[in-house]
Amino acid sequence: MALIQFTRNYNDESTDAGFQFEFYCDRCGNGYQTPFQASATGTISNALDAASNLFGGILGNAANAARSVRSATWEKAHDAAFEKAVEEARPHFHKCKRCGKWVDDDCWNGERTLCKDCAPDLEEEYSSIQVQAAIRDAQEKADTVDFVSADKFKQTIVTACPHCGAKVSGGKFCPECGKPLAAEKFCSNCGSKVKADAKFCPDCGAKQ
Repeated sequence: MALIQFTRNYNDESTDAGFQFEFYCDRCGNGYQTPFQASATGTISNALDAASNLFGGILGNAANAARSVRSATWEKAHDAAFEKAVEEARPHFHKCKRCGKWVDDDCWNGERTLCKDCAPDLEEEYSSIQVQAAIRDAQEKADTVDFVSADKFKQTIVTACPHCGAKVSGGKFCPECGKPLAAEKFCSNCGSKVKADAKFCPDCGAKQ
């Protein structure tokens, strides 16, 4: 008996009308869906059901007979369809010899012939480590910096323009709409500049 492949990382979407399977990567969850294969027994049974609704009698009995034998016939066809589906899905996956997972191309380290859980891609790891190191460095500086005198913290740092929503990476004006990135607010009563979160004007006391 042949070894059964893909015993856990698939969903069986088959119905009485036909067969279809979804195979997915054990690591990231992305997958491959096989084309729908119509079931001959399901087609015949449905046709007899339709005819029996019109004519009844002997055709109705034939539909019942078709359903009674469909189970064994359908299961045999289902097994054959699954075997075909496995062959269709196999080129899209790799089996890790170390952990036994089936993974797609994105989760496969071809140089090491192992999945990326067992043999991480070093370039990807270096990139991730750099980002994490930069975050830690920024946190350490934020813990020790004088927020009042440090130039880096004199202005509000934003990552998106408050006017148009465009992504920004620094500066005083938006590269998309040209408006200032620091949100400004003026008193509706006296016109004095107030903080964006101020509830009352510091000059005239008017409610904002």
